[in-house]
Amino acid sequence: MLLERKILVVEDNEINRAALCVILSSQYTVLEAENGEQALSLLEKYREGISLILLDIIMPVMDGYTFLKHLKADQRLNSIPVIVTTSNNSEADEVAALSNGATDFITKPYRSQVILHRAAGIIRLRETSALIHQIQYDRVTGVYSKEYFYQQVRDILFRNPDVKYDILCSDIEDFKLINDIFGMAAGDRLLRQVAKLCTQRLGDHGICGRLSADQFACLLEHREDYADEMFTQSDSRINSGFGDQNVIMKYGIYTVEDREVPIEQMCDRALLAAHSIKGKYGKHFALYDDKLRGTLLRRQAITDGMETALATGQFEVYLQPKYQLRDGRLAGAEALVRWNHPEWGLQPPGEFIPIFERNGFITKLDQYVWERVCALLQEWDRKGYPNINISVNVSRMDIYNANLADVLMGLVRRHGLSPSRLHLEITESAYTDTSRQLIETLGALRKLGFVIEMDDFGSGYSSLNMLTEMPIDVLKLDMKFIQTEITRPAGQGILRFIVDLARWMKLSVVAEGVETREQLERLQNDGCDYAQGYYFAKPMPVENFVSILTAQASPETMYAAKAGGKDECFSRKG
Repeated sequence: MLLERKILVVEDNEINRAALCVILSSQYTVLEAENGEQALSLLEKYREGISLILLDIIMPVMDGYTFLKHLKADQRLNSIPVIVTTSNNSEADEVAALSNGATDFITKPYRSQVILHRAAGIIRLRETSALIHQIQYDRVTGVYSKEYFYQQVRDILFRNPDVKYDILCSDIEDFKLINDIFGMAAGDRLLRQVAKLCTQRLGDHGICGRLSADQFACLLEHREDYADEMFTQSDSRINSGFGDQNVIMKYGIYTVEDREVPIEQMCDRALLAAHSIKGKYGKHFALYDDKLRGTLLRRQAITDGMETALATGQFEVYLQPKYQLRDGRLAGAEALVRWNHPEWGLQPPGEFIPIFERNGFITKLDQYVWERVCALLQEWDRKGYPNINISVNVSRMDIYNANLADVLMGLVRRHGLSPSRLHLEITESAYTDTSRQLIETLGALRKLGFVIEMDDFGSGYSSLNMLTEMPIDVLKLDMKFIQTEITRPAGQGILRFIVDLARWMKLSVVAEGVETREQLERLQNDGCDYAQGYYFAKPMPVENFVSILTAQASPETMYAAKAGGKDECFSRKG
């Protein structure tokens, strides 16, 4: 696709302006402005579509030097080269023009061949420089790279203000799994197949780019008749070119209404629509609408407010009690986090934790919770409360922090605690990856005395094989797994088998999400060690938990603190 080259001539003298237009119009599209103010208006309309500016210095309303200052201050425009044209050929004038950001300097009267050669040379230099810093085509698929796609979309939108366009983004479901099963070479072949189909179907009516690993974006003229058949046909062609595998694509469509919206954001909105139907059988495409817009705005508001929330103490630690099933004694707690927003009120973790896991803020929040929990345990010890432990979440991003052990040891030492008081609950997203680094990190933490809990066992991400590889002390059964097992007759489920296996491996077993008396009795009969859930208590503010802790502080109603600081409940067996 050849880009149309435009040159902007800024000259107040009508005769001189006409002369330049005659010289340049044989090879370029020429735009005209009588002064710097008009020129800025044209730049706002065409922006990066202008390849070169020829600028007079002495003009009414806004002179050339003032125009150059505005141009160079605008990051969207400051890469456009400028040739200053003037009647004065003194060295001082030339130096002044160049020092204000001009690329070149020519004097009147104009010589057509000199102007054409200088213009061609400068434009060629600019385009070559741009290609050095911005690769046009994706290496794997041959379609436009992300940045060049964005640039092309901007140019097309500005060149065609009366045409309505759509941004269509596609995402391959479980692409990582395809890479894992079939290999990277097969994954690349699939990506090429998707790119080939996109370019064939678009033809000369749109452009396509690759945004990330398995995400593609297309710009095409708007249509009202999107239908599932269009996308199922595309999927069939992709699968036929990939050995008839069951590759599932999801598509999101954003109709370009406001052209001032950044192209990156347009693509984000189309991808948000695609993600809204992930995992939904029979749904092939989704249109971006006000509901999705609300979701996006909410996500952005959460991101914008997270640093302030952390700095001003809006995040609050809640504690959910854990009980020993043998005798019903309080055995500890799990630390959870709530966001007490000044406008939104108390926000549950499901509102913000997934966003923090995606943007990386989860590491800061986790460390804040660890610090608060250690401070609470130190305060309770000073007041003579029972010596309990508290479980804290450790996310996948935490695990890959090379300084994790130093951070955690620094916390417990600073608060005078034994590492065993802080149980590290490895979240689901962390232990789906049984890499050597994960195993070594957990092993090192365990040697330091921290108790390692495997969370959400039985959720579908964990496996029995993990139990032999992961250095853990506590197996925490997933709530949905518990609820499913209770519906099966005694002796026909696998709960008893898992508990017996854990006991053979010297692991304690915790059941989460216990909601009914029936569930509790089944867990007791099958030998589960500890439980938590709404049947006992919901997650609660710290002061409410302290009331439970102090009410059960007598030896008759609660286990006594062990000498040496290591509690009996959840301590490693063996």
